Amino acid sequence: MGRIRVGTCSWTDKALVSSGWYPKGWRDAEGRLRHYATQFPVAEVDSTYYGLPSTRNSLLWSERTPAGFRFDVKAFSLLTGHPTRPEALPADLRPALARRTAGVDPGLLDEVWDRYSAALEPLRAAGRLGTLVFQFPRRLVPGRPAVEFLRRCRERAAGWPMAVEFRHPDWWRAGHVDVTTALLTELDAAAVAVDMVQTLPDSVPPVIRVTTPDLAVVRFHGRNSAWGTGTKEERFRHGYTSEELCEWAPRVREMAERAREVHVLFNNCCGDAAVRAAQSMRELLDLS
Repeated sequence: MGRIRVGTCSWTDKALVSSGWYPKGWRDAEGRLRHYATQFPVAEVDSTYYGLPSTRNSLLWSERTPAGFRFDVKAFSLLTGHPTRPEALPADLRPALARRTAGVDPGLLDEVWDRYSAALEPLRAAGRLGTLVFQFPRRLVPGRPAVEFLRRCRERAAGWPMAVEFRHPDWWRAGHVDVTTALLTELDAAAVAVDMVQTLPDSVPPVIRVTTPDLAVVRFHGRNSAWGTGTKEERFRHGYTSEELCEWAPRVREMAERAREVHVLFNNCCGDAAVRAAQSMRELLDLS
């Protein structure tokens, strides 16, 4: 049985900080992470999606967490094909992004990857890196161009642990599941299973597939029907019930029978809903 780690998709979310979950005296940047790491053994870093990480932060994250703690780090938006503002890049790279006419210059992507990975190297060297989470946009639909794009992403990130979350439901719909599973297995990338509302046209099915023996990942996005149209607060506002979490307990255990580690991450970041759900899941899995 592999090790199961349960945590949340952010420990710095403003709604969490203002919820009162952090004890008095532990609400500065260092105190928050140190306290979080006493409660959970894994956290997702989402700030690296919006801007490139820094070596300094990698060092601080390593220093402020105990041995055995893991960070799953989201890939920068430009690397996953998401719209990216020039201001999100270092000043010297902005002109290359601003003057593009179609697509993104592969040379720019290579340079962005080099800086992204170099900044995370101290985290990996310290044994704190869990995986890099490549969350691809809904517009990445199954087909040859998408497969070629995924392969280029994997070549760029060769030697790094990689997990893939698809936002287009066709990747995991009946008739394509085996093809998607085979592709991620070939790429040595962990498939990210998702929990989300299932009543929308773009709802991603909660399919479980273990595509690498090292790691399996589940991300809980909440079950709010405003997922496709609402504000961030509306999309992720959901308090998981015991019944909803119980649906996943046997699935997580099944994943742990096939992977050395399973990371279960709650992204229903509204107030303290994510940390409460994570603690409940730990209790259900007898991890407390």
